[in-house]
Amino acid sequence: MPETMSASSPPRSAVQRAVDLLANISIGIAAAALLGLVLVQGWQVIARYIINDSPSWTEPVTVLLLSTAMSLGAASGVHSKRHFAFSLLAESLGPSARRVLQAIPPLVILAIGATIAYWAWVLLIDGLDIRAAGADLPQSISYLPLSVGGALMTVFAFGQLIDALRKPVADGVV
Repeated sequence: MPETMSASSPPRSAVQRAVDLLANISIGIAAAALLGLVLVQGWQVIARYIINDSPSWTEPVTVLLLSTAMSLGAASGVHSKRHFAFSLLAESLGPSARRVLQAIPPLVILAIGATIAYWAWVLLIDGLDIRAAGADLPQSISYLPLSVGGALMTVFAFGQLIDALRKPVADGVV
């Protein structure tokens, strides 16, 4: 969730609203994946201990749902700037140094997100022809949400980088 608009903040552009919508959709999918995870694991417990017939498909589906919740939740955390920040150092520096320091976190997140997206995609493609044990899914399917999450982190960090370079930096304000 981006910062709330105040009376002095400019209206958000169509691109910013689209990115906000994308982040909200990511949160919705991550929440649905967590709910699905609870249901699948609940069924696993019931089937194993009550019916005494443990289904084999629950483990690969659980890994996929967990990967989805984690990846899309992390990407949404990047969008809402709910990640580590060391603002004390930036607050003690002058305006020009502060601008440089404000650009570093989005650059780091952009690089990490792009790396995750690329390598997860490579791993996904590499294992598409291998079937997962217990489920009629590709062995590498759990890399799909990781790749999507990395791509979303890259998009969200790029927007934050543009904002950091555009917005004026006042003395004493980060």
